[in-house]
Amino acid sequence: MRGANLALGTAGLAAFLALGEAVPRLGLVKEAYFPPTSRVAGALGDELGDSAFWTALGDTLTGWALGLAIAVGAGIVAGVIVSVVPHLREATASTIEFLRPIPSVALIPLAVLLYGTELRSVLLLVVYASFWQILIQVLYGVQDVDPVAEETARSYGLGTWARVRHVLWPTALPYVMTGVRLAAAVALILVITAELVIGAPGLGARIAVAQTSQAVPEMYALIVVTGVLGLLINVGARTVERFALAWHQSVRGEVAV
Repeated sequence: MRGANLALGTAGLAAFLALGEAVPRLGLVKEAYFPPTSRVAGALGDELGDSAFWTALGDTLTGWALGLAIAVGAGIVAGVIVSVVPHLREATASTIEFLRPIPSVALIPLAVLLYGTELRSVLLLVVYASFWQILIQVLYGVQDVDPVAEETARSYGLGTWARVRHVLWPTALPYVMTGVRLAAAVALILVITAELVIGAPGLGARIAVAQTSQAVPEMYALIVVTGVLGLLINVGARTVERFALAWHQSVRGEVAV
């Protein structure tokens, strides 16, 4: 089955690349706006041979990794505290629902005002967007804890930390891993967006420079790189998820009876 899926995926990608080569060659769109695949591939090769590209890639990955790490840590801690402390979830529900829908890009003027084009501006946007993905999943996970298991732990005299470790965390972990996977993708989107709009160093800034200088093949080549990054991040997140949940029936393929 995996071999068949791989073959179909490869065939689909090949067809897509062939279409990208044929459409501008046939004059259906102007090559100045949509260059053929071969020209984009050539521009990508030139980018890979440029040290400035690798520096920009490192800046983008640095902002992504730091922002995601801060958001994951803060989201897990905040979610557990809000869920464990009596009445705190009810007290914070309206505040969470008010702040969560605010688009991170709306904070760009604030980020520029506070930190200019520094890395901290990127981190502000990334952390804000990714934090909610983690927090909400933690809250859902804690809500799914079996009341019988919770009461059993209390009857055996387990303290708050012991109940969090042995009852709450195993139940919430699948939700947490889903939140991490979603947050990883959101973090990449916000890093590229911040670099495009703010001008912070990274792939987004190089895309903006290529666009303004009419280097269209280079612009598409950099866009392809961001797409590959997104694919690798998603695959990596799913791999980590399978490893962390190796004991869970969703990964082991077991069916609860």
